[in-house]
Amino acid sequence: MAPNPGFPLVLDVKGWPVVVIGGDEEAAEKSQRLLESGAKVTVISPTLHEKLKQLAASAKVIHRGRHFRETDLEQTILVLNMIRGDREFAKMLLGKAREKGFLLWSVDLPEASSVTMPAVVASGHARVAISTSGVAPALSGFMKEDLERILDGEFAAFVEWLGQLREQAKANEPDAEKRRTLLREALDGFRLLGKVQYPKVWQEERAKTAAAGQDVKRAESQS
Repeated sequence: MAPNPGFPLVLDVKGWPVVVIGGDEEAAEKSQRLLESGAKVTVISPTLHEKLKQLAASAKVIHRGRHFRETDLEQTILVLNMIRGDREFAKMLLGKAREKGFLLWSVDLPEASSVTMPAVVASGHARVAISTSGVAPALSGFMKEDLERILDGEFAAFVEWLGQLREQAKANEPDAEKRRTLLREALDGFRLLGKVQYPKVWQEERAKTAAAGQDVKRAESQS
């Protein structure tokens, strides 16, 4: 399957029903993220990771302690299929997603999903999503770790301050153009600076490619 960059969006799930199929640690992590976004989460699984048990016990998620049923898909806008290795099940869900009009993400089968799940860096109100179109998912993880170090507590406080400044400007300055100027001036001098450090194996590959290119040019010039 050819890589598909997709069409990036942020989905507002606040107050909407979302289904998570599976009860492992990764399902717990995704359920927690959904709860933080305000979703109404139902987890379908005979067994639960300890974190999910705690969420269910506190009534933060609804737990159906059984295997999936088609009726679980009623009224949901999003299904996260956390069951790995079951291609037929994922394909069945994709067919139902197209039929019923909900979004679907299957954890290890992007070809049986209608949405992708990027790596997300969260710093206060800021969110940075990282996707490699499914080509190099491990790279997304490495980039996430480094960006989390860069977008630290001070950055989160800076974003919070910008939000407060915007609210003050909306309350005190009726002229829209003057408000935009004020907010642009608040960002004057801000830069996100960085440099990519490539692994040795890639540097060696680049050197071989460059050497091969020089050989081709040399041969062409002598012919």
